[in-house]
Amino acid sequence: MHSKRTVLLTAAATTAALAVAAALAAAVVVYGGLYNVASTRQHLQPTHTMLELAMRQSVRLRARDIEEPPLSDERMALRGAACFRDKCVQCHGAPGVAQGDIGKSMQPLPGPLVDAKQHWRPRELYWVTRHGIKMSGMPAWEYRLADSELWDVVAFMQRLPELNAVDYAAWIQRSPAAPSCGRGPATAMPMVAVDVQRGRQALHQFACTACHVVPGITGSSPHVGPTLEGMGRRQLIAGTLANTPENMARWIMETQKVKPGTAMPELGVAPQDARDMAAYLATLR
Repeated sequence: MHSKRTVLLTAAATTAALAVAAALAAAVVVYGGLYNVASTRQHLQPTHTMLELAMRQSVRLRARDIEEPPLSDERMALRGAACFRDKCVQCHGAPGVAQGDIGKSMQPLPGPLVDAKQHWRPRELYWVTRHGIKMSGMPAWEYRLADSELWDVVAFMQRLPELNAVDYAAWIQRSPAAPSCGRGPATAMPMVAVDVQRGRQALHQFACTACHVVPGITGSSPHVGPTLEGMGRRQLIAGTLANTPENMARWIMETQKVKPGTAMPELGVAPQDARDMAAYLATLR
């Protein structure tokens, strides 16, 4: 009995020592700046493989219950081809079309999507396009493309493996002219009840946290614009408008009209998104 207890205590002490050593090693790497974050240096292959595996499993888990619409309609794929041209080619390229400079320089590299159909189910491609991928540069298109447009892109990606450079050029020639897709202030969308949590996410997706500290949203404590902490109890918006949900939505959409010359840019926010963002900001008291 005494020997068994000794073994357990030794194992516990060894485990604790290893945990402390691992924590110290991690601290040395992080605080010593030993990890090279330059995108000119690739991940080690085991790191790349582990991240890719984690990404694939994460997507499959979260996309498993998405219902796929029929994707065989050529008109749907043509709309998707135009959207692919305008939103995707800059990073992923296309048959006979190189990636843009940003796409070529990213790490990890956003590879071509001509074989995406071989690796992903349509619902998984939809999920990735809608939600994006952390730490990869892949953006979330949920707030910039309508749901039908996301499926249009997926429909076109089902055709990509069959296309060479000439075929792709023909598809693009037949597809709608630019700008072919995307939501913005002028987009006619049905208005629904405000969604506070969706507004919180929209504040991040429209890069508000690049300039403002927004409670409840992860950020790097920027000091470009004023903190939005306590926004819900302030009397005025930017010293100009009474702080009401309607005025906040207007400020978000028409910033330069409300206060010409202000440093805050207009971000192309659609009305529903602006209303959701205003609803979240009203909760910050």
